[in-house]
Amino acid sequence: MRFKGLDLNLLVALDAMLEERNISRAAERLFLTQSAMSNALSRLREHFNDKLLLQSGRSLELTPRAQMLAGAVKDVLMRIDSTITTAPEFIPAESNRTFRLYVSEYTTEVLMPHLLQLCWAESQSIGFELLPQIEDPERMLASGEADLLVFPTPYVDAVNPSEPLYDDDYVCVVWEGNRNVGAELTLEQYLETPHVIVTRPNHQKTMFEGWFLERYGVARNVGVITSNLAAPCKLVIGTGRIATVHSRIAKRAAETLPIRLLPPPLDIPPIQQAMQWHEYRDNDPGLQWLLGKVRQAATMMDQRLG
Repeated sequence: MRFKGLDLNLLVALDAMLEERNISRAAERLFLTQSAMSNALSRLREHFNDKLLLQSGRSLELTPRAQMLAGAVKDVLMRIDSTITTAPEFIPAESNRTFRLYVSEYTTEVLMPHLLQLCWAESQSIGFELLPQIEDPERMLASGEADLLVFPTPYVDAVNPSEPLYDDDYVCVVWEGNRNVGAELTLEQYLETPHVIVTRPNHQKTMFEGWFLERYGVARNVGVITSNLAAPCKLVIGTGRIATVHSRIAKRAAETLPIRLLPPPLDIPPIQQAMQWHEYRDNDPGLQWLLGKVRQAATMMDQRLG
């Protein structure tokens, strides 16, 4: 298919090259040979009368023209995908579609089991891919790599549709055999006692750590660091340490672990989770079905927790 002299198939190749900035990786991504991708680049350079990609050491750098094209090309491909490939109706029991959700470990722990249960009741052929939150969420939506994002509202962009899902607060978790802590924690105890904390894999501070440092001007007394969100409830057992954990995770853990849950001795702001999808997918009946199931899952989660 051609538009004003340009083979539109070349836009797919251009998008891959602009994103990967590597001919070999772009070729692998599109299941093409490296020579075929190089030929596509030559044709694109001729059409746009611009080098588009320039060698810089071991990587390729985008020319100013390529930088201008990147967003437009992505937008065109997203529009085509959402308009042409979307079926006019969605019948869950007859679908073998795989939904790609960009979710945190927290969301996977507390919400996803309920969502998968609800969806299974209507279709055993629909699949799900739960993507870790280690990439740029806006890019994941714009590229079509993710159908839906579920993350804290501060990260929601102002361009695409979004909807709040549920709130959560924090509790302090201690081992039930910890005799240094009574029915209440004092702020002095909280600041002095070693903590089990969670950091991201790259050791960046979590939202809570950043807020705590900004609010009190001091870091917590850290005794154990883990990247596993569900681990702190287990790691305080047999010790005098404290963990500050999302209430939903802590309450589930308290059903099977020898731990006590205590209110924090400080006013910690709650977090709100939201879901977001690309504006071009608003008329996708399959996605609308999924959004409805996510809403039901959030309600089910609250009912079972309460």
